Amino acid sequence: MRELIAILRGIRPDEACSIAEVLIESGITIIEVPLNSPSALESIELMVRSFGTEITFGAGTVVHSSQVQEVYNCGGKIIVSPNCNIDVIKETKSKGLLSFPGVFSPSECFSALDNGADGLKFFPAFLIRPAGYRSIRAVLPERIQSYAVGGVDENNFLDWFRVGITGFGIGSSLYEIGDTARKVSEKAKRLVISFDKARDSSLG
Repeated sequence: MRELIAILRGIRPDEACSIAEVLIESGITIIEVPLNSPSALESIELMVRSFGTEITFGAGTVVHSSQVQEVYNCGGKIIVSPNCNIDVIKETKSKGLLSFPGVFSPSECFSALDNGADGLKFFPAFLIRPAGYRSIRAVLPERIQSYAVGGVDENNFLDWFRVGITGFGIGSSLYEIGDTARKVSEKAKRLVISFDKARDSSLG
């Protein structure tokens, strides 16, 4: 699986499926709609109905445990947060969903993992930077799914891969309010090519 999460902040229900379609065609298999987007739950439900068996849909900016039930009800499978909220993690796992809380420090990392998180969202990545992540990664368990989010794009994929990150959450470099499906398709294809090239180079 290509660990590249499309973050569609601000997307509307009337464009959700057309944007999801071009993302899927580009090779992106995880799509997150932040809950502070207009009618976010409706967008998630529409995309799940149309493409749910093909890729993983879920919600971002999940900051209250009550929101987990709402995402579950509309078919979402992944819960992403900007912070490390233990109640959100526990509620997520009680529903059988994937939990990716936001972390910034080793303490938050271990708290998240000890409470059942499936992986870690390092946010904001532009502050942590690859050097900071390298230091944190040295004390974490092996084979942890880790995503750099916030200030990451095709220009620094390789830097992050070289220090052990496993994937990325990409927002404005992939989708901005007002983007057409065609524009998103063009950006997504470039990002996927860059992702694959950087991942392969880091392994070589």
